Amino acid sequence: MDRTFAALSDPTRRALLARLEGAEAVSVSELARPFAMSLPAVMKHLDVLSDAGLITRTKTGRTVSCRLKADPMEEAMGWLARYQRFWTQRLDALEAMLEARRKAPSEAE
Repeated sequence: MDRTFAALSDPTRRALLARLEGAEAVSVSELARPFAMSLPAVMKHLDVLSDAGLITRTKTGRTVSCRLKADPMEEAMGWLARYQRFWTQRLDALEAMLEARRKAPSEAE
């Protein structure tokens, strides 16, 4: 799970995963196209994603294609879900406080 969070911590890697989200497989050159960086730099990002188990790569001839593999993210989401109740409680408390502040001036009139 450490590798998953480390891989997801970079905005370029998250953008690469987003490009793979709806596709069956995307070539490395197609993935690299919108980024203002060299192909070797994109390849390093893909190495991190691959090491984290978030993508798989296949080579057909000279073309390397990538495919999203979301299983590690599911494990991370399960871990985060255990802490969701803490966020929910804090957001509920914030909402109650804001609602009380909105009502307070109208009650004073």
